[in-house]
Amino acid sequence: MRTILLTNDDGIAAPGLAALFRACGELGRCIVVAPAAASSGSSHTCTTHGPIRVTHESDDWYAVAGTPVDCARVGLTQVAPNADILISGINNGGNLGADLYISGTAAAAREAALLGYRGIALSQYVRPDLDVDWEATSCRAQTVLQQLLDMQESAVEHFWTVTFPHIPPTDPEPATRFCGLDPGPLRVEFTVERQQSDRSLIATFSGDYHSRERKPGRDVDVCFGGEIAVTKVPLDIAKHDD
Repeated sequence: MRTILLTNDDGIAAPGLAALFRACGELGRCIVVAPAAASSGSSHTCTTHGPIRVTHESDDWYAVAGTPVDCARVGLTQVAPNADILISGINNGGNLGADLYISGTAAAAREAALLGYRGIALSQYVRPDLDVDWEATSCRAQTVLQQLLDMQESAVEHFWTVTFPHIPPTDPEPATRFCGLDPGPLRVEFTVERQQSDRSLIATFSGDYHSRERKPGRDVDVCFGGEIAVTKVPLDIAKHDD
């Protein structure tokens, strides 16, 4: 039986992780090694100068006082070294385009690939005007994961990222499209408050994720258009002249 290591960056109690656990129930034995607290936006941060506490919560569930990358490292080297794959998510929010480099969800899958394991990161894009139907997301995740797991990959030189669209329950089931990562720049916008007392500034991020620019056919455009965006992310992102 396939052994699947599950993690996330929203914390071990997040509904997205529970949805992922349900989605993977028929795909293999699931072992959860997830952050004890939310660690969103942590990118590839890892703990190297101190101990990492791992608490055995119940059965195959372990809570880690650390980041998603810590979870991947501890899970794949200590808790489940015989795992066949690491699956991270399902993140409460999209991880599209350049945001992938900020995501702790994606970083866990990237770390798995760097350690020689297959890695998949899943995220649920969230519109401000709709509640998330995690059961629907779980069903869609199972279908996409089965498709990715059925692929014969001889070498681990990449990881996969999947982002589900946020569609009304009356819409038909979304199609799955394999697409590239949108290379467009981030819209980094801040509101600034000047402090008269010490002449300092307080900057608060105010960018609008939902109105970001999109390149046709890339992951942002695909997901915002109502389809499931599936992207292969290579570990080697450098350009070589040879």
